[in-house]
Amino acid sequence: MATKQKILIVDDDTNIAELISLYLTKECYETKMVHDGESALKELQLFQPNLILLDLMLPGMDGYQVCREVRTKSQIPIIMLSAKGEVFDKVLGLELGADDYIVKPFDTKELVARVKANLRRCQQMSIPDAPKQADAKIVEYPDLVINQSNYSVLYQGRTVEMPPKELELLYFLASSPNQVFTREQLLDHIWGYEYIGDTRTVDVHIKRLREKIKDHPRWSLATVWGIGYKFETR
Repeated sequence: MATKQKILIVDDDTNIAELISLYLTKECYETKMVHDGESALKELQLFQPNLILLDLMLPGMDGYQVCREVRTKSQIPIIMLSAKGEVFDKVLGLELGADDYIVKPFDTKELVARVKANLRRCQQMSIPDAPKQADAKIVEYPDLVINQSNYSVLYQGRTVEMPPKELELLYFLASSPNQVFTREQLLDHIWGYEYIGDTRTVDVHIKRLREKIKDHPRWSLATVWGIGYKFETR
């Protein structure tokens, strides 16, 4: 019998936490609810969740601080929940390492779909390396191998850790060298749902990619001013 995947729900509103737990339990997930940041960090070790649903407005240690602490220990998927819908708040959450961001009030079906999508990506990342096949999602350049089949990136001979969205964005651009994509096109292809007005989401992920993978004499992540980005080869 397959082990249930575990979801840690961190929200100081017990009614919202219980509602989320109810819907996820119906989908056969095991859930645990905590209502402050300190408890969330303890349960990261004790409960060992597969994904965290993290509210931003928590007593004491807020969600941003919790996200930062979690990222020092784990690459577990984090979906932030917040009544703050401003672009700045979303961008800050993404910069701190969140994988997704949902604005309250949210549709429970959408939340469940986002949970499933993030868990699916995480599972793909944990699949052991397999022999290359003709249909494997792999692109190679000098000093860079991006494998979306097992969610791994090899840069200058070493493995680079990155969240699923960063890897998917890098793979998408590198799969179409020298082709320019607008931010809106990248949002549509990578995120698969509307981040209305949130094109800075793309900018944040490009910034994080550039911090991990520096420009190479043969290729680079190039900005096309006023339009978007491209993976440029020389």
